[in-house]
This record gives sequence, structure tokens and C-alpha cells, in this order.
Amino acid sequence: MAGKVEAYCVKCKQKREMKDPAEVTMANGKKARKGTCPTCGTKMFKIGG
Repeated sequence: MAGKVEAYCVKCKQKREMKDPAEVTMANGKKARKGTCPTCGTKMFKIGG
């Protein structure tokens, strides 16, 4: 996976670069990315892209 992925962290209440992003496919067939916040460690999720 090339490039950085930004997602919103609900705990920090800011957009941050996702740590260790992994591409997943949701139940409806759409692509999404899943990772963790580098600051607080909360799970992050971004649909699409």
C-alpha cells in the first residue's frame, strides 16, 4: 500500500495519519482501511479510497 492514509481519530478529535493501515473489504463489498492512531492508539477506520 503506497502513501499515507489520513483518518479522523474520535479520541483525539483530529485528523491524523493512520499507523499500520490495512485494506479490508466490508460486508457490502466496499473497500475500507483500518489502522491505529499514532498518538493515542485508538483504532481508526476510513471507508473508501
